[in-house]
Amino acid sequence: MAHSAPLGALEQPCPIRVEHDRKRRQFTVRLNGCHDRAVLLYEYVGKKTVDLQHTEVPDAYRGRGIAKHLAKAAMDFVVEEDLKAHLTCWYIQKYVKENPLPRYLERLQP
Repeated sequence: MAHSAPLGALEQPCPIRVEHDRKRRQFTVRLNGCHDRAVLLYEYVGKKTVDLQHTEVPDAYRGRGIAKHLAKAAMDFVVEEDLKAHLTCWYIQKYVKENPLPRYLERLQP
């Protein structure tokens, strides 16, 4: 016999998992199943340079650290792929300022 979870248990936050779609040049986090999602968009602006352009989290999910996970995934991608990054997105600029890791700072394009 299956046990039903108490109502409060269903509202527990799921771990945030960032997915990277290289073809669409975006990082995403699925929210509420797969209906809603947070996204970070980027474009290649040179052979070894990416422009981290825009981060968007639906209003209902803001303030939960989701954008921070997207920004970290994007900056880690830049490091792992030995790329340079141009930060058009204000949120990623803020993230790097708050997390001034040498591996991130040396990748920034002025």
